[in-house]
Amino acid sequence: MFRKRFYYLIKIQYLGYRFHGWQKQPKVKTLQLMIERTLNYILEKQAFKILAAGRTDAMVSANEAAFELFLEEKPLENLEAFLELFNHNLPQDIRALDIQVVDEKFNIINHSKTKEYIYLFTEGQKNHPFCAHMISTILDPLDIELMKQGATLFQGLHNFKTYCYKPSQNGVFEREIELCELVENDLFTANFFPETSYMLKVRGKGFGRNQIRLMMGALIKLGRGEISLEYIRQSLLSESTEVMDYIAPASGLILNKVEFD
Repeated sequence: MFRKRFYYLIKIQYLGYRFHGWQKQPKVKTLQLMIERTLNYILEKQAFKILAAGRTDAMVSANEAAFELFLEEKPLENLEAFLELFNHNLPQDIRALDIQVVDEKFNIINHSKTKEYIYLFTEGQKNHPFCAHMISTILDPLDIELMKQGATLFQGLHNFKTYCYKPSQNGVFEREIELCELVENDLFTANFFPETSYMLKVRGKGFGRNQIRLMMGALIKLGRGEISLEYIRQSLLSESTEVMDYIAPASGLILNKVEFD
C-alpha cells in the first residue's frame, strides 16, 4: 500500500571534535546517530529517514551543513515549533538552523550545490589548549606569502588525483574549484585565540576524499620549503603520478556553508 511521504531540508551546524564523522558506525558516536536518536524521540516513532548532503570525517566541524528529512504518513504541523523542539533535545554541540519544505523532485545528493570549506591554522607558536577543537597548530614557521601564491594554483579546472586519498582506478578526478585563497582569519574569533590566525577558503561543486586536507597538507609543505610552486603546478596535470603524503589534521577543517541552486 502506498504511503504518502513528506520532504524537508534542514540546515544544521556542529562541533565535530567528539564525533567520528557523520555516518553511523558500530560502537562509536557519530552525528547521524545522535540526530536520528533525537528525531526518533521527538517524532514519537513516526517513520522517517534522513540523507545528508555529504559526509564529514571524524573531528571535522560545520558552520552550515544540511540533510533531507523524509517523513511517512503525516507532515509536520508547525515548522517553527518543530525546530525549537529539535534544538531543545539535540546535544549542545549540534544546532538546527533552519527547516524548509521541499518536494519529491528535490534530491539532496543529486541536486546541484556548492560547498565552501575553510581550514583554520596558525604557525610557529603553541596555542591555548581551548583552540584545539577548531584551529590546527603548525609549530614550524611557515612562509605564509608563498602559501598564498600556492593556494591560487588550485583554483580552476584541474586533475586532483594527487589530492584524493587512496584514489580508485575509475574515479572522477577532474574537478573545478571556484575559489581557493589563503587569508588571515577574520571569521572566527575568541579571547583565547592567538593574535593572528589564517584560513584556507575553498569553494566548489564537489571534492574528493580528504581533498581539502591534502591540499592544505601541500601548502604546509610548501610553507616549510619541502616542495615548490612548480611541484604543485605539475601535480595538477592530468599525467601526474604524484601522491601527496601529508594530510593536514582534521580538527582545522570546517564546512562553512552549503548552497543549493
